[in-house]
Amino acid sequence: MNRKTREVDMEAKLHSKMDVRTGDPVLDHLLRTLFFYMEIPVEVTVRSWDLKHHLWEDMGILIGRLLRNEFVENRNIARFGNCIIPMDDALVVVSVDVSSRPFLNFDVDFVEKEEGFELALMREFLMGLTRGLGMTLHVKKMAGSNAHHLSEAVFKGLGKALKEALGEGKRLESTKGEL
Repeated sequence: MNRKTREVDMEAKLHSKMDVRTGDPVLDHLLRTLFFYMEIPVEVTVRSWDLKHHLWEDMGILIGRLLRNEFVENRNIARFGNCIIPMDDALVVVSVDVSSRPFLNFDVDFVEKEEGFELALMREFLMGLTRGLGMTLHVKKMAGSNAHHLSEAVFKGLGKALKEALGEGKRLESTKGEL
């Protein structure tokens, strides 16, 4: 799947090989972490981007649309997924509902800064992902101060929660009759 605008030119495909090249080493690391814990190889290539904000936001949109197209369209999914992830000082709770209702509750802060790890960029990625996938996402920091550990815990937890939510469902998980 491609996403090409005046600001970005990127492509992602699933079930290929694990190869992530965005031009931003932190985003590369976090995307590899996300898909490792989803247990799905992904190939991501970014040919151009103007601002980091656009790179992270549009990558979220692209990944969300890719996951929606692959897992949600025309099949029943488990819909809900949750995970509590510890990583050194960090403890993060992630809960998802893939229900065509995009919403993000992002309650994470960094006490200790680390180069490249920025809350605003992570929030933009997650907002794009919720819109592209059609998902309610809650991310809450329970403990921690290190920007790297907290960011990685968020993406590990998100990967495990999405693996659960996008897994095959035995029925349509909605009393309304559609997601």
